[in-house]
Amino acid sequence: MFQQLLEKIALGLEGRSIPYMVIGGQAVLLHGEPRLTKDIDLTLGAGPERLTEVLDLIAEQEWRVLPESPIGFVDQTMVLPCLDEETGIRIDFIFSNSEYEHQAIRKAPRIPIGKAQVCFAAPEDLIVHKIIAGRPRDLEDARIVLAKQKEVDLEYVCHWLKQFEESLGEPFLQSLEEIRRAR
Repeated sequence: MFQQLLEKIALGLEGRSIPYMVIGGQAVLLHGEPRLTKDIDLTLGAGPERLTEVLDLIAEQEWRVLPESPIGFVDQTMVLPCLDEETGIRIDFIFSNSEYEHQAIRKAPRIPIGKAQVCFAAPEDLIVHKIIAGRPRDLEDARIVLAKQKEVDLEYVCHWLKQFEESLGEPFLQSLEEIRRAR
């Protein structure tokens, strides 16, 4: 189920030249360990100006857009949630034009799935995303990825966590240290 959806998403986004990477639980499955996940989260290297193209992909695949007003919802949240009703799997398209996201997408490893090469967040970027999200499940995911991956560029992780810490005023580096101690 998930593999077929990931293949469709990758082919659809690449066909529209929209850069992306898979984040969230699907990336944890790749870099961490198996766990239950009911959705697919994608960061797009594009802002809301590409919303029409994403809506075209969703319509082409016959997925259902969840918000009544997708334009207003994306303007407020930068996220477009939709549902593949055949499988019950939710897909969240997260729009971003940040320097960090563009760099992370460029370095995302491409994993063959079906006829596609699916871009997944690198372990370092997955750790950054999970620490910023900060929920207990996310912090546990970050800990698992750190434990399972033999080579993680902690300098890169710390650099970006420091950048986010300065702009958002949250103790992200402290969260990383707590996770590392828990290993």
